[in-house]
Amino acid sequence: MTASITGNTLSIQAINVRSQFRGRVKEIIRGNVVSEVDVETPWGIVTSVITTRSVDDLQLRTGSQVVALVKSTEVSIAKL
Repeated sequence: MTASITGNTLSIQAINVRSQFRGRVKEIIRGNVVSEVDVETPWGIVTSVITTRSVDDLQLRTGSQVVALVKSTEVSIAKL
């Protein structure tokens, strides 16, 4: 993923479409330092743990339309 900042605007130049999940904020569980944000997408719920400051800066609320951008170097699976 590459991004550039022009003035106060962040412009995302290239993101793999498989790493983007459009949806709406279903729930925010606020903490003092970090918060959990549940995003409801057509494929299910994506949960992100971000700083509470970022929640405030992005003015996230239940119902906000968002794009969850996923960057992962590892996915673990355990057998049940």
